[in-house]
Amino acid sequence: MSARDTFGRFIRGLLLFVAGALVGGTLIYLGLGQQRSMRGLAGVPASTQPVDPAQPPAQPIGSSPHPDMPPDVPAGQFDTTPEADTATATPLVDASKLIIPVQGVQAAQLTDTFTQARSGGRVHDAIDIMSPAGTPVYAAADGTVAKLFESKLGGTTLYEFDTTGAIAYYYAHLQSYAPGLVEGKALKQGEVIGYVGSTGNASPTAPHLHFAIMVLGPDKHWWQGTAINPYPLLSGATPH
Repeated sequence: MSARDTFGRFIRGLLLFVAGALVGGTLIYLGLGQQRSMRGLAGVPASTQPVDPAQPPAQPIGSSPHPDMPPDVPAGQFDTTPEADTATATPLVDASKLIIPVQGVQAAQLTDTFTQARSGGRVHDAIDIMSPAGTPVYAAADGTVAKLFESKLGGTTLYEFDTTGAIAYYYAHLQSYAPGLVEGKALKQGEVIGYVGSTGNASPTAPHLHFAIMVLGPDKHWWQGTAINPYPLLSGATPH
């Protein structure tokens, strides 16, 4: 066999090898692409997943459900991080326009229980204002009765929205509501809205008002908001 024939066979073999490699590489690429497509629903970030409107959003890490969340509404969450309380939410509440919402209680008698742990891994997100059962409870600020609610944990509760609709005041463990109190009623600061009690999971031997302040979200849900600490706001407030 001549050198020319040998060289020609070498060139033909090389061309066949390159062509085979190209075809094989293309098939492998297409196969991997199909596998990635099949894995898409499980492997891609949540932001690219198709959204099922019937499914509620997943619970954010580090948040806790509102204890009064009704069973037929989406799971509302509180952002209980100190950063949200001090840097964002607190300036929305004017402490000079609040009163201590329990008759006869002085600022020096208040205790900061905002960050105390509670059952089920919850954080208190409120302060307890101790007072004898039947003591009148006042509206801490002007506003509107947004919701009257019987809660397993909070007992007889009241949600008041302030006049701007940005803040909710939450009163829990009430013995009863004031006569004539209805949802939608306009409230004046200092108006009697109920009476201290031990309803819900409060101890009968330690009646008190569970008082919380929340910055409402854009949807203005009474069960959903960012909890802020009432203690520094009420520690300089006027007793009533």
